[in-house]
Amino acid sequence: MGEKAYYITTPIYYVTDVPHIGNAYTTIVSDVLARHQRQRGRKVVFATGTDENAIKVAEAAQQAGMPPKEFVDKLAAAFVDVWESLHIKYDAFIRTTEPRHVAVVQRAFEILRDRGDVYKGVYEGWYCVSDETFFRESEVVDGKCPNAECRKPVQWVQEENYYFKLSAYQDRLLEHIERNPDFLQPEFRKNEVVSFIKQGLQDISITRANRGWGIPVPGEPDKVIYVWFDALLNYITIAGWESPGFDEIWPADIQLMGKDIFVRFHCTFWPAMLMGLGVELPKVLFGHGWWSIEGEKISKSKGNAISPAALAADLAAMSGATNGVAIDVIRYFVMREAPFGVDADFSRDSLKNRFNSDLANDLGNLLNRTLSMLDRYMDRVIPEPVGVALDLRSIAEATHKEVESAFDEFQFSRALEAIWQLVGAGNRYLEDQAPWRLHKEGKKAELATVLYSTLETARMVTVMIAPFMPEAAREMWRQLGIPEPLEEQTWADAGAWGRLAPGTRAGAAEPIFPRIEDKPRKEGRVEEQKPEPQEHLTHDEFKKMELRIAEIVAAERHPNADKLLKLTVSLGDERRTIVAGIAQWYEPDALVGKKIVLLANLAPATIRGVQSQGMLLAADVDGQAVILTPDSDVPSGAKIR
Repeated sequence: MGEKAYYITTPIYYVTDVPHIGNAYTTIVSDVLARHQRQRGRKVVFATGTDENAIKVAEAAQQAGMPPKEFVDKLAAAFVDVWESLHIKYDAFIRTTEPRHVAVVQRAFEILRDRGDVYKGVYEGWYCVSDETFFRESEVVDGKCPNAECRKPVQWVQEENYYFKLSAYQDRLLEHIERNPDFLQPEFRKNEVVSFIKQGLQDISITRANRGWGIPVPGEPDKVIYVWFDALLNYITIAGWESPGFDEIWPADIQLMGKDIFVRFHCTFWPAMLMGLGVELPKVLFGHGWWSIEGEKISKSKGNAISPAALAADLAAMSGATNGVAIDVIRYFVMREAPFGVDADFSRDSLKNRFNSDLANDLGNLLNRTLSMLDRYMDRVIPEPVGVALDLRSIAEATHKEVESAFDEFQFSRALEAIWQLVGAGNRYLEDQAPWRLHKEGKKAELATVLYSTLETARMVTVMIAPFMPEAAREMWRQLGIPEPLEEQTWADAGAWGRLAPGTRAGAAEPIFPRIEDKPRKEGRVEEQKPEPQEHLTHDEFKKMELRIAEIVAAERHPNADKLLKLTVSLGDERRTIVAGIAQWYEPDALVGKKIVLLANLAPATIRGVQSQGMLLAADVDGQAVILTPDSDVPSGAKIR
């Protein structure tokens, strides 16, 4: 037998409309996981597809004035296009109208019928077309679907159907869940499943009258197979059930889906079907939360379903980033914004904040200003380090282990948090070592070590983030000048300090994540901008500015803003509180005792809830703030003339 693949599946998606940011989430997560597992040297099968045999698909086709087959062909192609635009690289795409799948569904039906797990009866009860679900009498309230996300009218159905004997598997399901604690995740959803099963499982109708769409029941063409029985089997169709090599793919290592189809279908009906067929159960079923938009449920009727492509185009126009990078920003946002498993809310303001803070300020700053200094001081050639930045290397190696652990536990936001702690450590190291000062002092050996160490950190970060942001990582890799393709870098390369080869000629420093300014960029032709007339201060106006020397006597992080520090300064005869946007370059403890230049007569202002009584002066050096200090011991409160 060959190597067992790491098999990842998304649910297959109803082809009633094009994908939006909500149903793209599962596919993005799956792609990130697949890319990471490939980095770790594993053979991966990442599968997705479209669910085309549902009654509501036929109804949607009728409303569109199209034959069902033409309708599903068009929308299946739209899914393929959207996944490609989101940099998703799947290994298998299945459509449930494919002959190979029809054959699997009919074969599974026959086996279960022959074994007595499928039997004929008369169904009489409530059915929701929108959810494709049968409900008990006790579940239906006011004639509407009990699903709070649906609440559409249900239909009373009475017809001869085949049933699947789900009730016979209640104890076996509970036993399997008990023996395999990682089978259902996250834990709080597993508790929902166990509670649902213990309420008592009922046999489920698995056929409907044939109205011209669906997979016919073998030998009884007047009936078609219920869409959920049909759809769930796609996972073993892809793996090649009853064919050579099936064991090299199946069982699935993880099956990902939204919480709405987790409990009733994937955690009861699906494993029971597999038990009846004598097929091993998946290793992990994971039910994640839903995305809302600005606090509201994503709904076609509300018109708030965001197209990922349109969102990326807006982001690129606002920032000046390439469209490929903008797509990666969306991928980063949905993976970072909330722990995987819980509900999350999407807002454009949150997206903009993540872009400016995490990507432009933190990651972009680490790479861009280091490459700028490499250009000025080393003619863009990676230098040979004289020593090793032991603390930075230690943080990088620990980050590598933490990210791997987070992936193994499907905690993707935790993985990104760890990577960004390394990014922050790289920026702090650059600030502490002050390569611009080393260059000025002629300390070439120390300068070489600092620039090498910072760029080596950027290299390791680039490999780690490649599964999340493949296009942005590729551009970072190009700027680093590394000739070996990024796609060939392994997970071991991401954690091994010193792989950046001295003598490599880096590319030019170009902002990959240009900051989003308050005013969006206009599309189309850019008109020539006339320079603003420069204003000059008169001598009398300048004399109104009261510049004084102050000593920082206390420093702490701002309680409401990551980029701000709250400083207490002494002017000799008084103390004041000021707020300064220098947190990304200075640690609070390192500032205590430092003398600064303060604009003392600036009108007080409340900044994020803290009143600031003055302004600290700093220079802008390669995109970083450098505090201005006197070159000799000057008394606190001394005026600058």
